[in-house]
Amino acid sequence: MSHAKKRYLIINTSASFDQLHARESLDAALILASYDLPVSLCFIGDGVYQTQAAQNPELIHAKDFIASFKAVHFYDIEDIYVSEPCLAERSLSDNFAFADVSVISQQKISQLIAAADVVLTF
Repeated sequence: MSHAKKRYLIINTSASFDQLHARESLDAALILASYDLPVSLCFIGDGVYQTQAAQNPELIHAKDFIASFKAVHFYDIEDIYVSEPCLAERSLSDNFAFADVSVISQQKISQLIAAADVVLTF
């Protein structure tokens, strides 16, 4: 029996304040990483809205948890990917709310999914 750690890929598909999916994905990432499990984050579809720096949740009386994404590096979550086609489809910029984001192609996203042991989609 192998004792190798499973590699987790968390795919974010929901807009920042659309239900609780974005917050739940962040919580899952931080919990997994706190157990020293390798975690990568990927933002596709409307999930790319989560990466944007220009957000004003106070307008909808929501808590700004997006700033918490800046803490993922303290949990050794270093692999953060954003879909280039999804950014382009939504005319969004690369002015991200957090650092060290890699903008990647759909082909690269497919490779990430294939390489992961566990894929969690929110």
